Amino acid sequence: MTTVTSTQIWVKKDKIDDTQVVDKTLSIDDLAQDEVLLETDSFGFSANNITYAALGFSMGYWGFFPADGGYGIVPVWGFATVVASNHADVKAGEKVFGYLPMASHWVIKAGKVAPHGFSDIHENRKSISPVYDQYLRCAVDPGYDASREAWQLNFRPLYMTSFVLDDFVDEFSHGESLLLSSASSKTALGTAQLLKDQKSHRHANYQVIGLTSASNIDMVKASGCYDHVLSYDDVETLSKDHQYWLLDFAANGALITSLGDALGDKLSKVTLIGATDWKAEQKPNKKALDAEIFFAPARVKQRQQEWGHDGFLAKYAKAWQGFTGKVQDTFFEQEHTGSQQIIALYLDTLNGTADTKALNVVRFD
Repeated sequence: MTTVTSTQIWVKKDKIDDTQVVDKTLSIDDLAQDEVLLETDSFGFSANNITYAALGFSMGYWGFFPADGGYGIVPVWGFATVVASNHADVKAGEKVFGYLPMASHWVIKAGKVAPHGFSDIHENRKSISPVYDQYLRCAVDPGYDASREAWQLNFRPLYMTSFVLDDFVDEFSHGESLLLSSASSKTALGTAQLLKDQKSHRHANYQVIGLTSASNIDMVKASGCYDHVLSYDDVETLSKDHQYWLLDFAANGALITSLGDALGDKLSKVTLIGATDWKAEQKPNKKALDAEIFFAPARVKQRQQEWGHDGFLAKYAKAWQGFTGKVQDTFFEQEHTGSQQIIALYLDTLNGTADTKALNVVRFD
């Protein structure tokens, strides 16, 4: 019998700083009809993955890659190679990009196979959106660049949220200036860049304002993605001459309350997107704030249906390539290899001590 060992990082669902390494034996010979064994080549890691863990229960992120005994596996975005396939249209050796577990190997069930990719339709996968289930074939993906894999690992899935969030703001904005909390996070940076660059095309005069901790001010300013950057301690200095729309990536209720106190009825909209500040004692009260939750996969699905899958990927690829050219000097690549280094990176990111300028390239070996 031909087997492989899947090394997996498990996280306690109700105590997300509790981790363990688990080895599972997977049999290649026992693959069922349409099952495919993927080997993780590399993946990215950032505050976005902490959002997956922090919102694992409320948003369903624990359902993608099940574990046992109260543990779950945090999803990541990465490259994988098909090691073995029991699906006629998925061949061993293919390289794909998509949503993976923090595991060296994983078995999926291929379905919805098309020239651009395929999906995991495995009955064990409790998915919250088909967007998360798609694996893109790198050989035909217009957004893939072999020389910039670190950028794709760390920014591309997040920039997908940025891309559709910018589109959402464009549709529903009434000219409010945009406040982006957790402004150093990669999703916020991508959103800000799009909002700022699209102003002239939209004949708009809103301001794109980043809110961040004092320690990240210089980095966020250097990115060039924002019109203005303020520390959280300086929100009182915001002009009362504008209406504001908060795009919240932090999920810190105290921060939103302080903005409300400072701006009063000038804070006209609050949209909740992420949860980078998972330790915040006070969470946003969606009902009291009259806030909406932005769920990027729903917007992606809507636009894919309206623009067509190929049309959507082409628009996205154009925006993505423009972004990487603008901010490439702000970031550096950082390698993490082996389960112990992976856990160390996870805990550093969880504790807010990881370098936000790092493009993390993570491998199991």
